[in-house]
Amino acid sequence: MNKKDTCEIYIYDEEKVNRIQDDLQTVDISSVAHMLKAIADENRAKITYALCQDEELCVCDIANIVGITVANASHHLRTLHKQGVVKFRKEGKLAFYSLDDEHIKQIMIIALTHSREGKNNV
Repeated sequence: MNKKDTCEIYIYDEEKVNRIQDDLQTVDISSVAHMLKAIADENRAKITYALCQDEELCVCDIANIVGITVANASHHLRTLHKQGVVKFRKEGKLAFYSLDDEHIKQIMIIALTHSREGKNNV
């Protein structure tokens, strides 16, 4: 780490530090971190993106879109479901998945926009 990148004093703005520390006690950062971690896997990000494009997809269609086995897709979808990213419904032997809510789609769109902007600035 470059010496210019570090702070040479203990606290610059104690009031701000205390306010933000108090705020951290009132929000559930842990669940946000778990949700983002679930999407951070490349295959799960592809699944999430695919579900942003359509209201609902069958597990076998998701597997084909992403290029993985149905078993692998099911495993990733279980992880995404546990973290509140997707929901599902059964129709006979078929399982259809969709995003849990519009916020997940917004997160994905914002992340993709950020990624595209970052590449343009290089």
